[in-house]
Amino acid sequence: MKTTPSDKGQNPDYQDIPGFDGVRMPRKAQTARAKDLLRPEAMTFIVDLHRKFEPERQRLLAQRKERQRAWNAGDVPGYLEQNSPAVTGDWRVAPIPEDLQCRRVEITGPAESAKMVINMLNRSAAGVRADAAMLDLEDALKPSWENILNAVTNIAGAAAGTLVHIDPARPGRAEKEYRLNVDDTATMIVRPRGMHLHEINFSVDGSPISAALFDVGLCLFHMVHALMKRGKTPAYYIPKCEHHLEARWWNEVFGAMEKNFSLPKGTIKATFLIETLPAAFQMEEILYEIREHGVGLNVGRWDKIFSDIKSLGYHADRILADRAAITMQKPWMEAYARRLVQICHQRGAFAMGGMSAFTPGSSPEIREAQIAKVTDDKRHEASIGHDGCWVSHPYFIEHALGAFVHQNQLDVMYRDQDKYPDLLPRSDGPKTLAGLRTNVRVGIAYLEGWQRDIGCVAWDNLMEDLATLEISRAQTWQWLHHGVELDDGAKVDDSLVRQIFSEELQKIVNEECEEIAKSRAADRESVVQGFTRAAQTAEEIFTRTEMADFLYEASEPAA
Repeated sequence: MKTTPSDKGQNPDYQDIPGFDGVRMPRKAQTARAKDLLRPEAMTFIVDLHRKFEPERQRLLAQRKERQRAWNAGDVPGYLEQNSPAVTGDWRVAPIPEDLQCRRVEITGPAESAKMVINMLNRSAAGVRADAAMLDLEDALKPSWENILNAVTNIAGAAAGTLVHIDPARPGRAEKEYRLNVDDTATMIVRPRGMHLHEINFSVDGSPISAALFDVGLCLFHMVHALMKRGKTPAYYIPKCEHHLEARWWNEVFGAMEKNFSLPKGTIKATFLIETLPAAFQMEEILYEIREHGVGLNVGRWDKIFSDIKSLGYHADRILADRAAITMQKPWMEAYARRLVQICHQRGAFAMGGMSAFTPGSSPEIREAQIAKVTDDKRHEASIGHDGCWVSHPYFIEHALGAFVHQNQLDVMYRDQDKYPDLLPRSDGPKTLAGLRTNVRVGIAYLEGWQRDIGCVAWDNLMEDLATLEISRAQTWQWLHHGVELDDGAKVDDSLVRQIFSEELQKIVNEECEEIAKSRAADRESVVQGFTRAAQTAEEIFTRTEMADFLYEASEPAA
């Protein structure tokens, strides 16, 4: 499953691109849409970005590896020196544009579906809409070449206000058109892929281009003029940052992009997801590095749990409990969220809360229980000072809005709170067979969707994306590595994990596949085969002796 970049320079499937020395693409990637999006001016822009910033990106990624080796050997992440300009200086982020000043509820979803993008930006059937929509090219989107190009196309259409989707007529249902309500849409924010990923369908000087630079560059090229014409801000969510020097790199990338388009300094704005354990210790330093372009930080709770496990996976005293037990009320999680609010607000930046990952349940009773959980979760986030939060489905927007009654809460400062709390994860909490079964079910369901080119799946009344798959993968590996004895008495070993995979696959086949086949208008046997292949792949990944840093590090070749 893990894909790694390699030098495609001599691969016969790759062709030189006329007029661009050192640029090569596979024949299959050179579709009509690719040629339209990668027009000469766009090609020049992203190639120049890559050549300028790739050497430093490689150095930063090498430093990540060095830090992880030290943690594997027994070290732990910690705070930096407390006498730096970032800590002692009298600074604030640059003024926040008007269209980014109210972000009480943000809805997130993959950007490759025009229908989904329109539904995220428009009001729901209930007449409510989110304040902002995070159009995702990262955890919610499988980075196939077609998906990435579709996402860029939809982002360009959303920026211009021209995006349209038509559901064709079907037996018993008329044709339906989806169109943006241009005068009443959520603020769009784009999330590119992380700086550790590679886009192998576009090679520069013998190596795949940085997926992050490909995404931010190509999206900006196709959205910036339309946004500026409409008085809107080109805005990004930046994922997976691990160090303030990585934030400095991003800040320089934004500056170079502004210079290319003759934009005033600080025009591009970014919110950084604090979703890794090392970044939690460097929030203030990260915000300082992006103060020209930064408008806030976000508590990326699901990736943070994955990072907690990955960073300290070899530490026997840091083995985490069941995923469902790791709530924001856990001491290290609440300390991380409160610290983010404290630092952001004292520096004039927004402190965004995390994701409620529910999808509407199949019965009124399930939906009522979900609404209660969403409401409690968002009230808690509002109570500690967050300025807004995320939801994964329009159904929950109005319930989340009810918890955030103010435009923002920048006045919540926590001036008397310790700025350097203990942020290291703790082992307290249940470790159960049910928790292991949840991990296995998520692995099977997510990878079945991945086979169908889907990067997020609705499963067991939750929206599972790459972050939650990574939690399941990493936790299963950690429990296996340490031979954890579960509260139920079973010891986690290779045979137990494989047994659970067999049992959960059979349960899915017996209880789920019939309804899934009906919903997809597919035959049951093909659905069963898909889940069987996914279970085999997930089992192989989950039982590896060594845990890979990420499920994948490069995109797949164009089909």
